[in-house]
Amino acid sequence: MIIIIDCEDQKGLIHKITGVLAGLNLNITRNREFVEKQLNRFYMRTVVEGDVDASVLKSALAAVLPIDHRLSVSTGELKKIVIMVTKEEHCLTELISKYYFGNLKAHIVAVIGNHEHLKAYTEKFNIPYHFISHENKSRETHEAELLACLKQYNPDYIVLAKFMRILSDNFTSHYPSRMINIHHSFLPAFKGANPYRQAYERGVKIIGATAHFVNQDLDEGPIIHQEVIPIDHTLSPVKMAAAGKDVEKLVLSKALQLVLDQKVYVSGNRTIIF
Repeated sequence: MIIIIDCEDQKGLIHKITGVLAGLNLNITRNREFVEKQLNRFYMRTVVEGDVDASVLKSALAAVLPIDHRLSVSTGELKKIVIMVTKEEHCLTELISKYYFGNLKAHIVAVIGNHEHLKAYTEKFNIPYHFISHENKSRETHEAELLACLKQYNPDYIVLAKFMRILSDNFTSHYPSRMINIHHSFLPAFKGANPYRQAYERGVKIIGATAHFVNQDLDEGPIIHQEVIPIDHTLSPVKMAAAGKDVEKLVLSKALQLVLDQKVYVSGNRTIIF
């Protein structure tokens, strides 16, 4: 079982928590804690082994924690994810490859695209693909159709694998801290079209990618994972973009795995990575 605790920091908290676990004859196999001193918040992720009902464990822990605590106890069941795409394939193929070979701790229950480019590839792996075009529709109509499709799968997480549509606050409010997006790390320096052309013209020396949770602020949600790679003047905009895609797919995959392993905790607009 995985236990995640967020509460006001107090003296003796670890002693109280481990006392409960020992009393229930549970063995701690992994433990990480962190104190945010500016907020006086205590965060803890603990993995335990033993035979106890999750509800019993949760009640016993709640009894010794400060009244403002947030507590989750998970038995490690596989999560359901839906991937949303447009035309670019690199992030989708990375995730499906991991899923096919059993290296993704989740069920990919569906892929939704606003174009049909990735339909044939997705269906090769017996994953349902839903083509929901945005053309000749208002954003409200298109998003209503997307939400209706998502509702039938009830996903734990939604992955925007280069889904190139700006989603409204109304849409994102249905999945707080449950939508994961990937973008190049030039933002906010090179917004808009052809960011790699812009970067080439400025002589950029590093490129990278950022994976984050989606919130109401465009590309400004809590960051999960980031990586950069060095480049130089010899790379054309095309080669720079190819290198950028390689970083993007790896960063998105890593971020999703951290989330599925329950090693990511959202606190305000920041993340605690255990």
